Amino acid sequence: MAGIKDVAAEAGVSVATVSRVLNGHPSVSQEARTRVLAAVEALGYRPNAVARSLRTAQTRTLGLVISDVLNPYFTELARFVEEEARALGYSVIIGNADERPDLQDHHVRTLIDRRIDGLLVSPADGGTPLLRDVALSGTPMVFVDRWIPGIDVPVVRADGTGAIRDLVAHLHGLGHRRLAIIAGPAATTTGGERVEAFRDALRDHGLALPDAYIGQGDFQAASGRRATERFLELAEPPDVVFAADNLMALGALDAIRARGLRVPDDIALAAFDDIPWFVHTGPPITAVAQPTADLARAAVRALADRIEGRTPHSVTLPARLVVRRSCGEAAPNERSDR
Repeated sequence: MAGIKDVAAEAGVSVATVSRVLNGHPSVSQEARTRVLAAVEALGYRPNAVARSLRTAQTRTLGLVISDVLNPYFTELARFVEEEARALGYSVIIGNADERPDLQDHHVRTLIDRRIDGLLVSPADGGTPLLRDVALSGTPMVFVDRWIPGIDVPVVRADGTGAIRDLVAHLHGLGHRRLAIIAGPAATTTGGERVEAFRDALRDHGLALPDAYIGQGDFQAASGRRATERFLELAEPPDVVFAADNLMALGALDAIRARGLRVPDDIALAAFDDIPWFVHTGPPITAVAQPTADLARAAVRALADRIEGRTPHSVTLPARLVVRRSCGEAAPNERSDR
């Protein structure tokens, strides 16, 4: 009887490639797939039933591909994912995409090769064709935080629209009228969503968002620094810089301090994605907080439902505004309403 090595030799590919084709792995080229299937047919190859059963058994392992492990939000998300998975009897292997779609795809392929039972992904940039192929292949998958429109998998995310509206109302109440935003990549769902929510909230108060007050960032600190430097060079700088994630907020804070300016005396600063560090900055930073632990738990449960044959559901949870003192708020003992 022909073996898998015979099929590989006949097709002119590696044994690993034959294995991927036989198990429906999405990373194999169409040309290689065609050659392998032709070799299988020509040689009458039939996989060993015992080996196949071993390959298809559950590993009780989940894959998690996060956008940036250095971002405290995703670090915290990974912690709670691991905690919930452990409670359900799963282990977690984590891949860090570093906001790079090519690195994201590398981790996805590696995790599938390790025969994980399911995959949690926070897509870098706008996603890649590989994620669509993985979804179509039937691999259990859930998007967390970010998602890719048009791919039919459950999405677990926070809705920041209401919290951003609360933030703008708060800033308006403090007397701020020139509000700028450091946006994340427009190709990501969170990048575009936060800018539009900010623009709509400004419109509710009769305020515009000029192009000069939109800084393009990439969810990294350096881009927050560059955008804020440009804001500060304007003839009429903004009263407030709102960074659409925590790392860009820290970059903005660096740029403000490098100019010898003070928050909030010279310019106010607010952020999306609250982190524990923000209470220790001088002054503590007003921020939009996502329910990170609840998102992680809901994502793991949705993936477990998919793996174990139950019907998973998308989940959307509200973010909330956390008021501190980086926008000109009074200290707690100075507030008449506290």
